[in-house]
Amino acid sequence: MDERWIKRFHPAPDAPARVILLPHAGGAASAYFKLSAALHPALDAHTVQYPGRQERRHEPLLTDVRQLATGVADALPDDGRPTLLFGHSMGAVVAFELALILERRGAAPHALIASGRRAPSTYRDEWVHQRDPAGVAAELRRLSGTDPVFLQDPELFEMVLPALRADYRAVETYQCAADAAVGCPLVVFVGDDDPKTTVEEARAWRRNTTGDFDLRVFPGGHFYLDDQVAEVTDALIALSR
Repeated sequence: MDERWIKRFHPAPDAPARVILLPHAGGAASAYFKLSAALHPALDAHTVQYPGRQERRHEPLLTDVRQLATGVADALPDDGRPTLLFGHSMGAVVAFELALILERRGAAPHALIASGRRAPSTYRDEWVHQRDPAGVAAELRRLSGTDPVFLQDPELFEMVLPALRADYRAVETYQCAADAAVGCPLVVFVGDDDPKTTVEEARAWRRNTTGDFDLRVFPGGHFYLDDQVAEVTDALIALSR
């Protein structure tokens, strides 16, 4: 396992299954620390650290979803246990591409959970990665998922801005074939007040799997997970069985 890409905050080697947690745009592995703790010891949480942030801040940023997914796929060992993929926002499409790669490699995931992201077949005219710094900050405020400290401190914000731009570019330019589909079960989580994804846009993921499909709507906005850790934990443990 490549520890640059994969962090295990709460290792659970005896857990019957593992879950790969893929962060949102601008997010780091630490965004899932609380969820990782809640999943222990029922699931072995492997949290992805993309290049260009925290201890990887000096590495080149990636601006392509498939490159991110390939990096994760190459970093993951096949340890024989059932594997869940959970990605939030940008992480959802990275998880989708990761599932496609793993299936081609004969290591299909047990299930894919796409959270807080509209289906690839839907379209919105979004170009946050081309905005000036004030415009990027305005988008983060709209989503209410960023520590206000980063938005109020110009030096801190300047530090995270390159990773934000790279991630937004990756997700906003991402395209896949309308009929691209995984064979594993696909479950979509979405907040009922998410400004980035309507329930119908989330339901459109149905065409992206030939397996079972389910849609679960949680109270909250784009970062509903912050207030629904217990509910999401229970759902992921149930899906691993």
